[in-house]
Amino acid sequence: MPEAVPVAIVGGGPVGAALAIGLTGGGIDAVVLEARSGDTAVADPRPLALSYGSRLILERLEVWGALGPVTPIEEVHVSQRGGFGRVVMTAARAGLPALGYVIEYARLQSVLRRTLAERRVRTLHGVKVSAVRPEQDVTTVEYENAEGQGAVAARMVVVADGGTLRSEAARVSDYRQSAVVAMVKSELPHRNVAFERFTARGPIALLPHREELALIWSLETNTAQAWCAEPADVFLARLHCEFGARLGGFTSVGTRTSFPLSLKLGLASTPRTLYIGNASQTLHPVAGQGLNLGLRDAWELAGEVRDADAATIGGAAMLDAFQNRRRIDRRGGVGFTDGLVRVFSNDVTPLRLARGLGLTLLDAFPPAKDFLVRRMTFGARG
Repeated sequence: MPEAVPVAIVGGGPVGAALAIGLTGGGIDAVVLEARSGDTAVADPRPLALSYGSRLILERLEVWGALGPVTPIEEVHVSQRGGFGRVVMTAARAGLPALGYVIEYARLQSVLRRTLAERRVRTLHGVKVSAVRPEQDVTTVEYENAEGQGAVAARMVVVADGGTLRSEAARVSDYRQSAVVAMVKSELPHRNVAFERFTARGPIALLPHREELALIWSLETNTAQAWCAEPADVFLARLHCEFGARLGGFTSVGTRTSFPLSLKLGLASTPRTLYIGNASQTLHPVAGQGLNLGLRDAWELAGEVRDADAATIGGAAMLDAFQNRRRIDRRGGVGFTDGLVRVFSNDVTPLRLARGLGLTLLDAFPPAKDFLVRRMTFGARG
């Protein structure tokens, strides 16, 4: 087997690609193992909400400018159906050009993939990783592809794809929901406002995207599947009933798809192996924290590796230091999203009244709102 590379990255999605690009800035050789073939166009239509903090990371990686037009989120409006209280957060109040930005997953992934090629990051496409075997000084990643079997030896392996090598130690909490994703149009312009509407059926997120709105509606799984198949006018009437008239009526809806939702927590690390992004934590899409948390994982890990002596890469001291550095941010992101889902999923009247009071008090106390905005934008270090 050839000499071990410093870092092998399992998963070439946004988090794994961002890590690889960050390492090239420090002259660190990395190998990316990606399940998709190199000539397969990314066709994932899901909208992504990138925080302003994630924009700063992508700027430092020198990829932000290549993303083209993105839709800024200048205001976030949070409310609950059937109860009083609401919270409004604005970029102007936070002193930021935007609270976040909406872009398609396919566009982000395409730009990151092209950047990997431009920076000559060795990428193995169309591979299925079968095992990660730690040894004393290196870890071996075994894989299969169209040409047969192969292996890569690295001083450190980073698993950045939740669908690859899911740790047996993963803790799964099934929300028994699926997210319905679609593009919708409304009678009134969105004015760059994002809406988070909590209902008894599940949270509704509407994100401004060009002239339309990206809908992410969490529903009981059977309901989600059934409503995806309904005529457009019936679906839009349901959406209007649950969301309300802040945007007037809804006039059209594009292709509807759904995917199951659960909270998954894997191992933080094993000998010479780290788990980041979806491989470490897969979150409910409420509040849009999952990818932003993963990008912070990638950026901070790239910094740790760039600053380390070559002999210490992948060692227990490095892995422990990284886990300690990321622990508060990760736990905060998991607790925040999971807590929102559970607190706002119960429609008992006393709890609905308590939620309304909490929203009202939060909106009336600017320092608390500022704290929340900082944490959602920059993580625990905000």
